[in-house]
Amino acid sequence: MGNGSIYALLALGFVIVYKSMRVISFAQPGFMLAGAVIVTYLSAEVGFWAAAVLSVLAVSLLALGVERVAIRPMVGRPVFAIAIITLGLDVVIRVVANGFIGLDVRQVGDPWKLDTVSVLGVEVQQRYLAMFAAALLMVAALFLFFRYTRFGLAMRAASFDQEAALAQGVSVSGVFAVSWAMAGGLAAVAGIMFGAGTSIDQNIWIIALKALPAIILGGLDSLAGAVAGGLAIGLFESLVSSYQSDHLPWLGENFATVSPYVLMLAVLLLRPYGLFGTREVERV
Repeated sequence: MGNGSIYALLALGFVIVYKSMRVISFAQPGFMLAGAVIVTYLSAEVGFWAAAVLSVLAVSLLALGVERVAIRPMVGRPVFAIAIITLGLDVVIRVVANGFIGLDVRQVGDPWKLDTVSVLGVEVQQRYLAMFAAALLMVAALFLFFRYTRFGLAMRAASFDQEAALAQGVSVSGVFAVSWAMAGGLAAVAGIMFGAGTSIDQNIWIIALKALPAIILGGLDSLAGAVAGGLAIGLFESLVSSYQSDHLPWLGENFATVSPYVLMLAVLLLRPYGLFGTREVERV
């Protein structure tokens, strides 16, 4: 449930950018790491909650700046070229963030640590409940934003048909900018919550790569699919980690690490557009 919530938050960021620009942003791992690093420096000064808010705002502004400087000039170019640029941006952001981490680990300073609470007779670490609550809060906020706000409706229109949205006066460039800022903020929340109760090192960005199977599983253009895919990947990975060594030991000790990708491939064989993705039909 905990890791699945992190995957869901990251997957939402991937999907929001994809729906607006039809490109997968590989900068999400870098934004995740940046958000986690910032909160480790601020939590000791202003407290965890204020540090978390400031970190999310900072990474959202970073993502907005990245879109303005590096992505905006590439609009209209091949999608593959833009995706490669986001990959390069991810490397740059992670290198800078790693410089602030150094060789040691850093503590997030969250209030939960490794404390547990009883839920239906089962002892669950509070940090996992916090991860799940954060994911629910973000999903609810996004639902309200896209359904009831003027700009949320504009983003939905632009994701459906950019030319029609432009004809109706929608600022597609503004949609691009806000989608990147939102994706950066979601990645920062994921990084902060993932570090809760543990510590931050230079390798936590790898967790973001497991959000890729989540968006493929749920569907690249489906926000609901991103949430369902993230939770499904987290649950499947947890089950494999718990039972695979007893029932299928011949798969090796680290099979749980690649199990999300195995599940992704299995789903793609049956539903190439994911469980909730839009099926596209091209007529020749």
